[in-house]
Amino acid sequence: ALKPRDERKAGAVDIINRLRPQLAKVEGANLFLQATQDINVGGRTINFGEQSVNIRGVGLMDSGGDNDLTQGYKVADIENVQLLQSNGVPVFVKDVAKVSVGNVPRLGKAGRDHEEDVVAAIVIMNRTLHTNDVVARVRSEIQKINSDGSLPPGVKLVPFYDRTTLVGVTTSTVLHNLVFGCVLIFLIQWIFLGDLRSAIIVGANIPFALFFSIIILIIRGEDANLLSVGAVDFGIIVDAAVILVENVYRNFQATPAQQQALLQQLAEEKWGADPTRGRETSGPRAWTDRLRLLLASGLQVDKAIFFSTAIIVAAFIPLFTMQGVEGQIFGPMARTYAYALIGALIATFTVTPCLASLLLPEHVREVETVVVRGLRWVYTPVLRWSLHNRKITVVIGLVFFIFSVFLGSRLGSEFLPTLEEGNLWIRASMPPTISLEAGMPLVNKMREIILRHPEVITVVSQHGRPDNGSDATGFFNAEFFVPLKPFDEWPAGMDKPKLVTELQAEFAKEFVGIDMNFSQYIQDNVEEGLSGVKGANSIKIIGPDLATLEKIAKSALHEMAQVPGIADLGAFWVLGQPNLNISIDREKAARYGLSVNDVNTVVQAALGGTVATTLLEADRQFGVAVRLAPEYRNNIDEVRNLKVGVQTAAGNAYIPLSELASITLDTGASYIFRERNQRFVPIKFSVRGRDLAGAVA
Repeated sequence: ALKPRDERKAGAVDIINRLRPQLAKVEGANLFLQATQDINVGGRTINFGEQSVNIRGVGLMDSGGDNDLTQGYKVADIENVQLLQSNGVPVFVKDVAKVSVGNVPRLGKAGRDHEEDVVAAIVIMNRTLHTNDVVARVRSEIQKINSDGSLPPGVKLVPFYDRTTLVGVTTSTVLHNLVFGCVLIFLIQWIFLGDLRSAIIVGANIPFALFFSIIILIIRGEDANLLSVGAVDFGIIVDAAVILVENVYRNFQATPAQQQALLQQLAEEKWGADPTRGRETSGPRAWTDRLRLLLASGLQVDKAIFFSTAIIVAAFIPLFTMQGVEGQIFGPMARTYAYALIGALIATFTVTPCLASLLLPEHVREVETVVVRGLRWVYTPVLRWSLHNRKITVVIGLVFFIFSVFLGSRLGSEFLPTLEEGNLWIRASMPPTISLEAGMPLVNKMREIILRHPEVITVVSQHGRPDNGSDATGFFNAEFFVPLKPFDEWPAGMDKPKLVTELQAEFAKEFVGIDMNFSQYIQDNVEEGLSGVKGANSIKIIGPDLATLEKIAKSALHEMAQVPGIADLGAFWVLGQPNLNISIDREKAARYGLSVNDVNTVVQAALGGTVATTLLEADRQFGVAVRLAPEYRNNIDEVRNLKVGVQTAAGNAYIPLSELASITLDTGASYIFRERNQRFVPIKFSVRGRDLAGAVA
């Protein structure tokens, strides 16, 4: 800290130069002096005539990249940093070290097809935005970047996947479901009601209910998806309209006396105030007996229709209470279903009576179609026989009930039906202690195997730490994104399960000790979000002792391998990572006046490297790291001979690290999985050829 009077007499750099001989005797001063070589200082201002001029002492290191970032590879300023002076001879960094532009050790590697090393990136969309809008803007920006010279020669951005493909498939699937559902409901109504006009009246409720739900979705800022709109059951949507139209038919077919009795009940306000009382009986706005019969027909069944719809909506209450990933999946479906049912209820009491008044003839007659007559021809004799043989009928019913319960108990179940995304997401789990360099040839070989199959468009590999910074993993993990061609372009007889089987067999033959997992891109993200484990399904063995957890995991693997349908079985082992442990002897260190922190500082700086200062290059910053040369840290003997500086009365002395610590090569944990502050060992598995719930049970 400089006093004001010292600051007036000399600049900060001059003071540091005067203090240099004394500071050179202090342990750690070399790094301090190096850091002070890379600063700018201010000298206040000086007046030149009528102008005030700033004074700057420029001492920042120059890499040559301030104006052109591609030229920032000069190291002369770092090499010429003075460390100390001996008998008038300065000692520079270049005299004791080699300075070069390097990089921090890479934690992962991406590849595509036959290219072993590419740069991969993902554009993450804000959850409040829409895919079609964002992807269009991203494509435009990519074209701009590729053409405006922003990238170095020979480099370009090549998109290999965007969500518009999935959105297009989803949209076509939803439209297909909607059109096919509407047509199917219309035909069934026509067949059983026997009247085209009635089928039109009932079918009109479907588009009204869907449009109503879409309007509410837009007002609330929500999106439609395959599970929400595509999962709507049109049979439930038209239930209310069917009940109303059937009641209208019943009343229109009644005798004149019965109709007059019904109108009298309306006038006597049996169902509440009569809205037609006192209205004109002639003219375009007249309430005729026909319209009054329609009104009475609706009032007869309004409460029944309302409560039946409310019961259906109440059945979705558990879906509204779901949280987390489950809520994200099923919440939109529950809300869309509720909107559609409300829209259908509104249409039942508005659209349906209006259409009935316009389309139904004056005199209606219930007609049994050929299908209904055929069903009645079979049903009537069976009904008569059942009434005459009641005991036998009850016994037969019980037998069928018991048989149904038996079949139901063997019926499989799934948490979520598999939605075809048109791609594969393959994960390879290599030995946990493998290095990045050792795993690279294996990953390249896996890409080549995948590319052999004509169904594959391209394959992109991510080896090591993936692109998501919060998704920490080791070099043992490799993930492959495999977009597939449309299924109609595949060879005859080939399907996706068969492709997965062939790939699994090829991997098992080529790679021993590597577990593979097959899933889909979005499906894998959902499943990992649910379990926190990189696998389609997982088992977690929880406890404090890692060795015991692995012992139980091995037993669990043995048991699970015998369960039919279990595939891609594997565990994420946590032990076996080689560690070079340097355990400092506190008593020996104290004899030399050293603390544990002193020795650890030397170990960290010499073996791992430490940042001495920061180099500025335009708007970028780079650390200037100091580290021992590789030949002095590439084996255990060199580490044992690492010198630790000690101040003595006669000067500096250097003690081998082996005199201060015990240095051993041991094994430890390569990765520790935690959930709710508890350790666990995960086992991942897939289920193929049977239902998920049955395999889990």
